[in-house]
This record gives sequence, structure tokens and C-alpha cells, in this order.
Amino acid sequence: MKRTIKILLILLTTVSFFSCKKFLDVQPEDKVSESQLYSTKNGIRSVLNGIYLDLAANQLYGDNLTLSTIEILGQRYNISTEHNQYKTSTYAYKDKPTVDRMEDIWSTAYATILNINVFLENLDKYKGVVDQSTENIYKGEAIAMRAFLHFDLLRLYGPRYSTVDSTKQSLPYYRNTKTEVNPLLPANVFVDNVMADLNLAEALLQNDPIITTDVNIAQPEDLVDFLSNNRNYRLNYYAIKGLKARVYLYRGDKTNALTMAKEVIAVSDKFPWTTSANALVEKQNPNRIFSSEMLFGVMNSQLYNRYLNWFDPSLSDRQILAPTPSRLATIYENNENDYRYNLNWQMPSNGSKPYKTFLKYADVVDKTKTFRFSIPLLKISEIYYIAAECEPIAADGITRLNIVRANRGLLPLAATANISTELQKEYQKDLFGEGQLFYYYKRRNVTSVANGSSTSGNVTINYNVPLPDSESIYRQ
Repeated sequence: MKRTIKILLILLTTVSFFSCKKFLDVQPEDKVSESQLYSTKNGIRSVLNGIYLDLAANQLYGDNLTLSTIEILGQRYNISTEHNQYKTSTYAYKDKPTVDRMEDIWSTAYATILNINVFLENLDKYKGVVDQSTENIYKGEAIAMRAFLHFDLLRLYGPRYSTVDSTKQSLPYYRNTKTEVNPLLPANVFVDNVMADLNLAEALLQNDPIITTDVNIAQPEDLVDFLSNNRNYRLNYYAIKGLKARVYLYRGDKTNALTMAKEVIAVSDKFPWTTSANALVEKQNPNRIFSSEMLFGVMNSQLYNRYLNWFDPSLSDRQILAPTPSRLATIYENNENDYRYNLNWQMPSNGSKPYKTFLKYADVVDKTKTFRFSIPLLKISEIYYIAAECEPIAADGITRLNIVRANRGLLPLAATANISTELQKEYQKDLFGEGQLFYYYKRRNVTSVANGSSTSGNVTINYNVPLPDSESIYRQ
């Protein structure tokens, strides 16, 4: 970690953009000095935008933590012994290529955290370039990003959080740019740090434009103005509330998790459900990710390359990421009325595969659509799932689930339905390709799940992801 920090302090990512395409295609400008960057409003904004681009890198939420690695760990796909990700599916964390992928996630996440801390320190160093209101929003977003990244690192590399395991040694938490190696914190102390950052971010975002206006999905040429438009591509005020609900539930505090979830649900009209027309009628330009429902998401300029790399029907069976037909039908209960099943899973029209392939991140015809390149990281549906799990009365939880089901083309569940069973089904259906199922299993201590690489039988998930060698070498 120490060596990585020293290098990254020199190579702080900086970017600028003036349109959607430029925003997605920017490259680092190594020759721009720190004083130049932070002397103008556009320069400061470009640094923050660059950090958001870091989040969308393939090593993080552009691929590993959404489309591929984390979903393979959750037994989403049929991975044969010849597949290049077979080792990942069998939890061979010390074997290649898994060890390299886990290293990439770790090092890129902490490098991004470092960049966030540099940005925050420079906002104070170059005080007054932006007005105080804008500075508060920028700081709030950056601090929330720091918490977001730390929390997911804990969910992946840390111990399963429980009454007993919450005191186990976990990960380091970084809030500054000093080069010393921070101690490994007990998991409960680590989560305290996450919550402290989220509370601070929420306080700084009290004047977030999203509170008084709509999310306001702008046209591509307006994407530069993330301060007032497209707030669901930033860690906005309500995204922070939703993230707090996720963190509270992770640590078993259902009372506060429900409170946070209800606060988001109270303004859920800002994150409207997808329509049946989009899900069942639109054929050329369907919004398969349901971007209107996003509290927070990222844009990855390489998204369609990632789709072609993992999901394209022309890939061989030893390359493609796809479930076995029987496993897929079981997940969606073979119900073609389910928007998620009907829209995102189809048999290739050219006959290249005798099974349905994943279309969620496939391209659309209209290249001006603002949801292109988007990957959801937190949606309103998950907020309803959190509320459902935390309701003291199970029937009230079922009522929450039925709201999601109604907006997915499904009939309501009986009030007597088993809330735990139905919740797990919903996490499996709704968040495919979004990286949340493995964390759900780990939080609920679901040790045995359906083997993604077989038509029958279960597999035991190994949640003991070791710290990468680049980190552990400094702790010997």
C-alpha cells in the first residue's frame, strides 16, 4: 500500500469534458499542474468528474464489481472447467486469474480513495475558487464516494458482519494523503468510519438541487452540468440516504435502516418506475437498466466492449457468461410477464446459442439515448427490499415487495408469503449484473446456493477473500 500511495500521489488523475462523448472519452492530462487545475471552477470540476470516471473503470464498477467477477462469486453464470473464469467460480482466490482480479479491485479502489482525499485537501488549499454552496456539494459527493468505496471493500474482503464477527480485524480506512500504512480496523469500527463519512456527506448536501427539483435527465450535450442535472449520476442527497439504509442493514440495525429507506421512499416519485411500454413494447431502444429508477449509477465508456467480451451470443460456450437454461428459468419462475426476464434475456435470433443470453448492457439503435453506458449501483427497488426486510410485521414487508412486483409486471404475493424466501428471489431477479447478490448472500450467511455451473445441486460459497499480497506484504 505504501508503495502504491507514493506512486499515485504523483499520478493523480485529472480530466476535463464538455459533452457526453468527451466526458466518456477523456484522457489524463499529466502536464496540467495542481495550481492550474484548482485555480478555475472548470478545473476543480474536472478533477471531481475524473474521480467519477475512476469509479466506472473496468477494475471497479465498470466491470469487476458489477458485470463479471462479483457476479461469478454469486454463482450467477455457468462456468465450465474450460472457461477463463473457472477459478473465480470455485473461489480459488490465490490462483490466476482470480488473484489478479482481486488485486485490481483492491489497488484501484484504494487509489481512487487516495485521489478523493487529494481532491478534498486541495479544495481547502485553494479556498474560494468556487462558492461555498458548490464547495459543500463537491465535498459531500467526494466524502460519500470515499464511504461508498470503503464499504464495498469491507463487504468483499472483510469478515461476514455479525454479533461475533463485527469485532474481527478487517481493513484500513484512509481519510488523508499521508503515506503511512493505516492499521487494520475491527469491522465495527470500520463501519463507524463509513457512517461518519456518510453523515458528514449528508450534512454537506443539505442544499443539493435534487431536494427541490427533479433528477432532471438532461440531453447528452447538457451532461456537463452535473450540479443541477443528472444528479443520479452523482452521489446525491438521496443516494446517500439509500446508502445509509444499505449500511445500517449490513450491520443489523433494522430500525435505522427502515428509517432511511422510508425517507427515500417518501420521494420515490423522483426515481420513477420503468414503464410496461419500455419493458414489453419498445424493441429498438429499450432502457434495460431502468435508469429512471437509479439513485446512483456510473457511466463506463467501455460498456459495450465489456458486453461483447462477456455476454455477446457469438462468444463460445467457454467464453460467454450465461446461466444454464434451467437455472435461469427457476430464478424468474419461468414467467415471461416479468419485465426483467422478458426484456433482458432472449434467445439469439441467429440461432448461435440454444439458450437465452444476457442483454441488459447490449447497445441500442439510438446513440443519443442518455442511458447508454450506464450501470446502476443503487436503485429504488433495492430501497424497497431493504424496507421490506426491516418491517417489524412480515405482512408489511410483503406489501413493500408487492409494490416492486407490480412495477415488474407480476401479480401480488399473499400476505402470508415467506418474506425471507421472496426477498432472496427478488435480489436474484432484479439486480442481475449489478453486483449485489454475493453481498446479500454474505450478509445473510447463505452458505449453500444453487451451483451456477450445474443444472442441479448446490455449492458452498467461500466468503473468506484474502487481502491481496500488495497489502498483506506490509503487515508481516
